[in-house]
Amino acid sequence: MSGSEYGKHSDHRAVEPVSGPTARLCPCRMLSWSLVWKHGAGRAQLTIIGAWLLSVLASIGLGLASVVGHWSGLPVSFGGVELYITLYPPLVICLIWTLCCGWLWGAIPAYLTTLTLALYAGMPAGWAAVFSCADPLGLAVIAIGYQAIAFRRDFRDLAAALFYVQLAFVASIFGSAGALIWCYTNRIDSTAMLAIWQGWWLGSFLQSVLIVGPLMALCWPGLERWLERNGPLLSVNAALSRRSVLSLLSVVTSGVLIYGFISLYLADQQLHAVASHALAPLAHASGVLLQTTWVVYCVFVFIMLFIAFFGYQLFSQWQASTDLLMAELHRANHGLNQIAHTDALSGLKNRRASEEHLGVEWRRALRHGHSATLVMIDIDHFKEINDRYGHPVGDRVIRCLADAIRADSRDIDISGRYGGDEFMVILPQIDLSGARVFAERLRERVAASTVPCCDGVLRFSISLGIAAIPQFEPTGQGHAEWLAQADAALYQAKRAGRNATVLATASGSREPGE
Repeated sequence: MSGSEYGKHSDHRAVEPVSGPTARLCPCRMLSWSLVWKHGAGRAQLTIIGAWLLSVLASIGLGLASVVGHWSGLPVSFGGVELYITLYPPLVICLIWTLCCGWLWGAIPAYLTTLTLALYAGMPAGWAAVFSCADPLGLAVIAIGYQAIAFRRDFRDLAAALFYVQLAFVASIFGSAGALIWCYTNRIDSTAMLAIWQGWWLGSFLQSVLIVGPLMALCWPGLERWLERNGPLLSVNAALSRRSVLSLLSVVTSGVLIYGFISLYLADQQLHAVASHALAPLAHASGVLLQTTWVVYCVFVFIMLFIAFFGYQLFSQWQASTDLLMAELHRANHGLNQIAHTDALSGLKNRRASEEHLGVEWRRALRHGHSATLVMIDIDHFKEINDRYGHPVGDRVIRCLADAIRADSRDIDISGRYGGDEFMVILPQIDLSGARVFAERLRERVAASTVPCCDGVLRFSISLGIAAIPQFEPTGQGHAEWLAQADAALYQAKRAGRNATVLATASGSREPGE
């Protein structure tokens, strides 16, 4: 930046990427479609998208096999009770994609597979489009759960395993909504609906727990390491937000209530069908039992709603108190950081902070080829001012100079008190001519300033030394040589009579700035 342009440039400093060890992978970080497409290497893109496309084809093929092989509503005797189970392998594939990479990765193959099967079975296109949303809806329950609460997905501890089992149950209930559409479009009698619906949700639940669960426990550690190595391809979803927790509570509560209602409704249909051919006393007893069951269900609904509401209120209060404590901690840490890096008298950065910024700007300028200039400033005859007028007046002089530096600096400039009466200003993206303009303007501002003292007012002057990074070849000493160049130029200004600006040159000679 030239001298005529200095002062017009007020852009804030661009944030440098911070390198360091990769943080432990948070369970709510998911593989992003857009980031894979934008930032993924060619081999990574081919591996990820190729594996996903193969899984889509495998899902469709296994789905057709389940229809052709009649794997739906298979009767199983368990403890003297006849249960119905549907085997649907595409669910396993789509659920693994959802758990490992995110909802969209599993929802798309789930939808395409179900749509293909529905059209193959002769379902009208409109109903097929709606019917195909059932499995993606169940997978959405899983995704919402892990967005709300950041449990690990390897299920190796009891809490993570129980959380997954509960999510799998509710997800299977929502996914089984497709069974009702299937029965309606195929005009299946209401007495046969219970077997189809039960087979759908129970088969889904058992496959999720008994197949997907062990597979995730076995494969997740290796997959997690792979995801950590590909951190730029992951998107982060904030966990434990009020909205996500409320969504989870709503989904779980709705799933349990829907399950209870449909189970009782279908049992009611079967009982009425049987009671119409039974003896009157048995029919009456069955009716009373069914009415009692509906009453119990209503009480159960009330309790579930109360638990969900009460749980959300507890969470909201806990989160509010936690947020308050975190905000106070942040303010306290910020205050301590300011104290640790600020000079109490001048209000500028102290020596430690100034040297830290000096090193950062040195590395930034060398890495990106940007210009940067360092200005060292010293108050002329400061010891005499203290000896003659006292330290309180000397403190006013320091504060006066600090105010002048702030008035002439841009937002991206870094100014600090380096020693007792010595200051430094780092001017990023400024060359020597621009730094000369800054230094002369500051010198003139200070010369025109006055400081109250016992004799009336005191005037003082400053000397300045300037060094720019590109003007000399680095010797491997780091930013210390930059500081030495500017300090030597400052010393030359003081030897030349003070109240002057001197620029360091490439040959090591000094050049007055006036």
